[in-house]
Amino acid sequence: MQNEKKDILEKTAKEYFSAAEDEFKKERYNSAVVLYFKALISLSDLFILINTGKTPSSHTKRFQIAKESYPEVYNLLDKDFPFYQASYSQIMTKELAGVIKDDLQTMAKKVKIEL
Repeated sequence: MQNEKKDILEKTAKEYFSAAEDEFKKERYNSAVVLYFKALISLSDLFILINTGKTPSSHTKRFQIAKESYPEVYNLLDKDFPFYQASYSQIMTKELAGVIKDDLQTMAKKVKIEL
C-alpha cells in the first residue's frame, strides 16, 4: 500500500507540474501558482511518507509534522502557502510563480524525482 501511495503522489506531482507549466506559458500566473503549490504539497507528502511511512490527512497535520520534524520542508510550505491562499483573491505575478516553481524543484531534489 505504501508503494501505491508513493506512486500516486509522484504521479499527481508530475501532473500538477505539467499543468502549471502550461498555465505559466499562457501567462495565467494565478493558475500556475495554485498548480505549482499543489505539486509542492504532493512532494511534501511524499517526503513525509518516505520518512515516516504515513501521509498527512490535512494541511494542518502536514504543517505540524513538517514543523516538528522537517524544518527545511516546513520553511518552504510556510513561505508559499500564503501565496497559494492569496491566489484566489489577488493577481499573481510571473516572478512569484517562478519562486514557487523553484521551491518545488528544491522539494523534487529532496525526494529524488525529476519533474
